[in-house]
Amino acid sequence: MSGFEHYDRELSELDNEIRHYAAVCGIDLTKRHEVDACLRQHHDGWAADKARESLHGLLILRLKLEAEMIELGFSPPPLVPPAPLASP
Repeated sequence: MSGFEHYDRELSELDNEIRHYAAVCGIDLTKRHEVDACLRQHHDGWAADKARESLHGLLILRLKLEAEMIELGFSPPPLVPPAPLASP
């Protein structure tokens, strides 16, 4: 057990941090190609690269937390809720 006793609260706080760093990096989390490109592109400036590295670490942490939750029988909510279906 990773020490996360309150999964809903922990996921919410983690997701807020992920959204913050995604905004700092200027990417839209609903666009996987933007996330992938950001994580691959190392920046020359320390501040920009620190935000990218922080986002990368937070995404890994979320995956580990999701795996732990699934192992314990929980269903983690998605980081990015699905888009609503368009009306015909």
